[in-house]
Amino acid sequence: MTGNTKLINLIREQIASSGPVSFRWFMEQALYHPVYGYYASGRAAIGKQGDFFTSVSVGTLFGRLIAMQFAEIWERLGCPSPFTIVEQGANNGDFAADVLLALQTGFPACLAALRYVIIEPFEALSIRQRQGLHQWPQVSWCKSPDKLDPFCGVHFSNELLDAMPVHLVRYSGGKWNELHVDARFELINGPLDSSLLPALLASVPQIEGYRTEINLEALTWVEAMAAKLTRGCLLVIDYGFPQEIYYSPERTCGTLAGYANHRRLDNPIEAVGEADITAHVDFTRLIRHAEKQGLTLAGFTDQHHFMVGLGSRAFPDTPVPQPPDWQKTMRAFRTLMHPGLMGLAFKVVALQKGMDASAAPLTGFKFAPDDPFG
Repeated sequence: MTGNTKLINLIREQIASSGPVSFRWFMEQALYHPVYGYYASGRAAIGKQGDFFTSVSVGTLFGRLIAMQFAEIWERLGCPSPFTIVEQGANNGDFAADVLLALQTGFPACLAALRYVIIEPFEALSIRQRQGLHQWPQVSWCKSPDKLDPFCGVHFSNELLDAMPVHLVRYSGGKWNELHVDARFELINGPLDSSLLPALLASVPQIEGYRTEINLEALTWVEAMAAKLTRGCLLVIDYGFPQEIYYSPERTCGTLAGYANHRRLDNPIEAVGEADITAHVDFTRLIRHAEKQGLTLAGFTDQHHFMVGLGSRAFPDTPVPQPPDWQKTMRAFRTLMHPGLMGLAFKVVALQKGMDASAAPLTGFKFAPDDPFG
């Protein structure tokens, strides 16, 4: 067993005290233990020197393009003041800095109306964010979604839902079992840990040995955000699938994986507290649950089409002469939308409340396929 020794010992003590623990609980400790968890400890790092790349680590272009989408939403809402952008999963705060600078440069009226709130439960990350954003008086912090005031604007997340602890389940012996971690740090069958799981598993193939994940926390999250949003939208970017692909009979091992030093760890129990653990998002379930909370689907597409839509507005023509950073900008744009890199793996969802549902699609979704689940 590798990883943070103190965290491993804490988990072993829990197992010795009460028996095998659910994988969901194990994942929660590995990522979010308040002292030794991967995110809480500040161990999480992105970019070349980190464990994985994100769209933010490609450069400032991602934030600049999303800022343009934020400004369009502000205009659709009638230019309210205050206009609130809530970011959750902000890491070091680089995305916020890119957005604020882009709004200052291109949409100063929107910036003048702006409140930028970062939901950040971990002190190590909050310190980094405050250091990088100290010059922006628009930015404030809150510890958790329940501390967030009702707001008009946008809740934005990039790779947030995939890192929420999931219930890991396996069909064997003619029934669904929840996987637990035993004293040997191996996965074993155990009882389902939540009374909500049987109904959600009804649409999943009952194939002997079939293993997959159920993300109940994402459903709780969308309930909380729908209650806080008075007008505006939730803009979610993450990797995942529509339900018919997520739970296809061929996907017998699910999507769960760990990442450390840009290496995929197929064993999610490896490098405890020192590796990211992720599972893809079931977007069908997320959207359907959001609709039950009073939200309406305003757009669903992959990042490729989303970037093409934003790029059609940001780069309508090739400038002549080209500015000095033009080639660098175009390389970043190609990376963000490349089908073999981030373009198809990542999906973008907008869930709206109090916006004109009959209006033309937001710019990022104007090239979305006619059948968003096709």
